[in-house]
Amino acid sequence: MWTDLLEDKPKEACGIFAVYNHPEAAKLTYFGLYALQHRGQESAGIVVSDGKTMQEHKAMGLVPEIFNEDILKNLKGHIALGHVRYSTTGSSILTNAQPFRILYSGKNFAIAHNGNLVNARALREELEATGSIFQTTMDSEVFLHLTARCIRLGLVEALGNVMEQVRGAYSLVIMTENGLVAIRDPNGFRPLSLGRLNSSYVVASETCAFDLVEAEFIRDIEPGEILFIGPHGLESIKSATPKRSFCIFELIYFSRPDSQVFGQNVYAFRKKQGELLAKEYPIDADLVMPFPDSGNYAAIGYAQASKLPFEMGMIRNHYIGRTFIQPSQGMRDFGVRVKLNPVKPVLCGKRVIVIEDSIIRGTTARTRIRTLKNIGAKEIHLLVSCPPHRFPCYYGIDFSTKGELIAARMSVDEIKTYIGLNTLGYLSLESLVSATVIPREHLCLACFDGIYPVAIDSSFKKTCLEETSGL
Repeated sequence: MWTDLLEDKPKEACGIFAVYNHPEAAKLTYFGLYALQHRGQESAGIVVSDGKTMQEHKAMGLVPEIFNEDILKNLKGHIALGHVRYSTTGSSILTNAQPFRILYSGKNFAIAHNGNLVNARALREELEATGSIFQTTMDSEVFLHLTARCIRLGLVEALGNVMEQVRGAYSLVIMTENGLVAIRDPNGFRPLSLGRLNSSYVVASETCAFDLVEAEFIRDIEPGEILFIGPHGLESIKSATPKRSFCIFELIYFSRPDSQVFGQNVYAFRKKQGELLAKEYPIDADLVMPFPDSGNYAAIGYAQASKLPFEMGMIRNHYIGRTFIQPSQGMRDFGVRVKLNPVKPVLCGKRVIVIEDSIIRGTTARTRIRTLKNIGAKEIHLLVSCPPHRFPCYYGIDFSTKGELIAARMSVDEIKTYIGLNTLGYLSLESLVSATVIPREHLCLACFDGIYPVAIDSSFKKTCLEETSGL
């Protein structure tokens, strides 16, 4: 699809929303997923239960394209589990859309998962060798198969056993016919929160989903916690010792700015990034602008701290579909201009500071900077509100090989020349950490410093390389 060429940004993590004990659970879940749409735009699904049977509806596309009033009315039940997906492990096809549902020993189970299991390949090979038959290529299915293998011990014992076997990032919800189970890995890489709406409980990847459905945020699901939500209320089990390695990129990029993630207000964090950039890079310029929408809040912080005018020098078209009629060859840079178009009178002849939240592969930044030069910007200084990405992420972000990262191949000066800038500056790692309210030892910074909190199997690295190269 042509839109794949517009961004070299990391693709969002997946989004989960679940409801227990609500008469319109499916509709509530629809709105929750709508609020989490930024976390995954490939597919979406909802599974509901009335306490005895389960129904589901899922498809490729965006939430409002997949569901309508009639579909939601037919999803009858007081328990619901929803998911929006971007594929990190497993290709983008309907078979891999979540929630994923199985029938085992006459009982229905469904799962919605955010993250990556770094030993999924080895576990899958073991399961297949002993007779397990997989329906998808998702690592999420590995978790369900392992659970089913131990279910005779009871759900509590089974899940504790599974958590001892799997490694990596997993914030997930399992739905049974009469309840929900929310689980977060011991490192807590990905967020997962608990809320309440009158007598109903809700679980979501981000608190912005609670705001839309007017639910009250109660607390985060703790790292290493298994939380049962059912007819007897809440029951919490600490299945593993918390190690806390919260993904810093959730704050930098993935999460919506109106969310509270890892106890940190995302908007305040991004503004602080911009303020610290202004301290590290005091540049004499005429204005500050973001590449919307990712650079907006750091640009506000930079402008306020530097006392330079803030301008929206590029305007974003928010109504781009997922497919489009291909332009003629003569329409150069069409893919960039259809999404972001510069305001020429604001930028022509000006010394411009552009704020961006990250540079991953460098291709989009290069094209956008060329656009600014072509309309007459006098100087262009690009400041990035995080350090250079030099190491792959194996915990649920889509740059899982080093070769995809421009900063792993080039120095900062080389990247500056490649993109065509007067200045290129990255926020230091020390300043990035200081912008949070989270202790450094509780953050995963692996994409910047190469220190991985959970060891990565060589077989998993091989899988990532194969998927990236198309093998």
